[in-house]
Amino acid sequence: MARGELRIYLGAAPGVGKTYTMLEEAHRRAERGTDVVIAFVETHGRKHTEAMIGDLEVLPRAELRYRGAGFTEMDLDAVLARTPELAVVDEFAHTNVPGARNAKRWQDVQELLDAGISVLTTVNVQHLESLNDVVAQITGAPQRETVPDAVVRAAEQVELVDMTPEALRRRMAHGNIYRPEKIDAALGNYFRTGNLTALRELALLWLADKVEEQLDRYRADHKIDATWETRERVVVALTGGPEGDTLIRRAARIAARTKGADLMAVHVTRNDGLAGADPAALARQRVLVESLGGSYHQVVGADVPRALLDFARAVNATQIVLGASSRGRLAQIFSAGVGVTTTALSGSIDVHLVTHERAGQGRRARRPPAALSRRRRIIGLLTVLAGFPALTTMLKIGDGLTLTNDILVFLAAVVGVALIGGLWPALLAAVASSLLLNWYFTPPVGRFTIAESENLLALAIFVVVALAVSWVVDTAARKTRQAAEAGADAQTLATVAGGVLRGERPLMALLERLRETFNLDSVTLLDNDVVVAEVGQPACTQAADADAEIKVDDELTMLLKGRPLAASDRRIVEAFAAQATLALRQERLTAEAATAKPLAEADRMRTALLAAVSHDLRTPLASAKASVASLRSPDIHFDDDDRAALLETADESLDRLTRLVTNLLDMSRLQAGALGVATTDIGADEILPHALDDLGPAGRNIRLHITDNLPDIRADPGLLERVIVNLTANALRHSPADRPPVITASTLSGLVEIRVVDHGPGIPKDRWGDIFLPFQRLGDRDNHTGVGLGLALSRGLTEAMGGTLTPDETPGGGLTMIISLPAAEAS
Repeated sequence: MARGELRIYLGAAPGVGKTYTMLEEAHRRAERGTDVVIAFVETHGRKHTEAMIGDLEVLPRAELRYRGAGFTEMDLDAVLARTPELAVVDEFAHTNVPGARNAKRWQDVQELLDAGISVLTTVNVQHLESLNDVVAQITGAPQRETVPDAVVRAAEQVELVDMTPEALRRRMAHGNIYRPEKIDAALGNYFRTGNLTALRELALLWLADKVEEQLDRYRADHKIDATWETRERVVVALTGGPEGDTLIRRAARIAARTKGADLMAVHVTRNDGLAGADPAALARQRVLVESLGGSYHQVVGADVPRALLDFARAVNATQIVLGASSRGRLAQIFSAGVGVTTTALSGSIDVHLVTHERAGQGRRARRPPAALSRRRRIIGLLTVLAGFPALTTMLKIGDGLTLTNDILVFLAAVVGVALIGGLWPALLAAVASSLLLNWYFTPPVGRFTIAESENLLALAIFVVVALAVSWVVDTAARKTRQAAEAGADAQTLATVAGGVLRGERPLMALLERLRETFNLDSVTLLDNDVVVAEVGQPACTQAADADAEIKVDDELTMLLKGRPLAASDRRIVEAFAAQATLALRQERLTAEAATAKPLAEADRMRTALLAAVSHDLRTPLASAKASVASLRSPDIHFDDDDRAALLETADESLDRLTRLVTNLLDMSRLQAGALGVATTDIGADEILPHALDDLGPAGRNIRLHITDNLPDIRADPGLLERVIVNLTANALRHSPADRPPVITASTLSGLVEIRVVDHGPGIPKDRWGDIFLPFQRLGDRDNHTGVGLGLALSRGLTEAMGGTLTPDETPGGGLTMIISLPAAEAS
């Protein structure tokens, strides 16, 4: 069965028309013959949206009960049984009522998609997990209902439903979004022009990133290497020289001229180790790039201009910034240089050659010793072929040297050839020298024979010395090359390690660096043929499809796709693979530690619970039992007053015991993350009087101050009432009899603040953190007056509803506890 397609309508704020646009699309699909049903649509009483449903089939909702209240949710089983082609499901990020199959509606949608049912849905930008904290900073209203960005990005289509802030505020003022009594508060808080403008920009930028991902995937699938100037990307090339700081700052200024431009710095390491860059200078320049908002990259390549351009085209760069050549004028005559070559090959990419203090002054940095190249070996051979006949002619013309001197001259020539061309030219020189000495200088001259034994010994020693010198020179050259390559590998690994350590996910960062460094299409890590991590496209999941396979151990295998690996590159890739194994194990250990931490915390809580409640459970039980036992005793006669006092003692003890057990159960649920929360819109004038009634006669002395036009609170009514009762009871205990606590309710930046104010002795600021520790009172372990759960439980319940509980000083002395919860219109 083919998986259904997901289409999401994204909005910057409530009221922009997401649901209306979604219903329009549903009608269009239905008119084309598609089987469409409405699985769940929330109209919020908007008449235009309700009218838009029209004759579309609407499936009944599932009815659930929670904490004695009735709720309706999408009936997932009914939709699956109906099996439509297209289901309309509103509010993608919605949190289901406890008791539903899934905790979140987006999880319900995943089941529909898996069943082959396509889905239309809606989501606001504040519900995206990555932007949740940013939206809270802008609007002052935290949002509890979120959906992972990856789920939204995986949708086949994401359509932005856009509206200018001015138009949205007009819709609000005309009553097309909220009820009339909420309009003024909404316009003055969440729906301010600045808030809406910032939210609109966030939505546009997020969608632009998704579009860019789709474009990158399309270019990769169609193997498009040409630059498409959809966004400015400035690449600055670094050599590790002192001019790097100048180039980075110039590139940053170029990138800053365009909104949203990317800055990337890249250093090309020669795979033969001949770059000679200063690692310390590159490390400093990397810090500078990152401080300017850019990213640092390193690639390996034998041809620096081509490697640089390959990187630029891979990241779809539009501009490259290079430093003007620091070589001298004579050197520039014989070689065009990196800058000129890059410009000639850049195609549609703009190249900026930036002058600096070192331009044209020649290279001052000490280069590492060079290994023997092919060019040097050719020169060595030419020296033998042309130089040795000339040397023989000169010695014959001179005719004043003995055979020993002739041998020494040829030995010096062989050593020279060895220094120039290495082993094979030196071997040829040694053989040619022995033949020339034998023919022209050893009696009998003109024949390949030797008459005197000492001349034979001299020639034999000559050949041995010549061969030894040649071997030593060639070995030294080979070691030099190996040392240079090892230095290049070490420098690459050091750079990669620095980049990986900065990342939050070392394994993914390591694989991405490997892919980028060797210009690969994708890198996949398999654990027993199961993919555990992958980067790049197209992903490779089978060894038969890979260009290179690295066997890490008996279980782990790394597959590389993009190009075959040279033997020299394979060494460093194997080092990458070993590090990837360590990173994978580290992530798994971290995950196991994260799993074990709650268990350890729960065990600690249970231990503290057993130690703390021993007195508090015994005391009310003992009081109740003593009262009941006295009343049942046949030996003692009580009058009506005594009987009433004993019954009151038993009743109070049992109430105290009930409160204690309830608090302990809720605290256990909070610690285990199993406390069910069902938020709804409720007014402060509804919840506060009920909370004061629960306090009995003492609650009648508490004064209430609620500001006019206070918006509803988005909270769980039962939990909020518990919090207010706990805080108020605590305030009553510490308030003087002539100054009872005061409770106020007001609004600020999209939040409703409920303040419980007492005028007692107060608490020093440095002890405020201690009052929220469970099973403690002011940080000590004295629990003779209770287990100290009230404030700890109150904070936990408040945070479970998406709010905060913070202490503050009461002017004139005392403590004020502030409950901050989102206003209803911000949801």
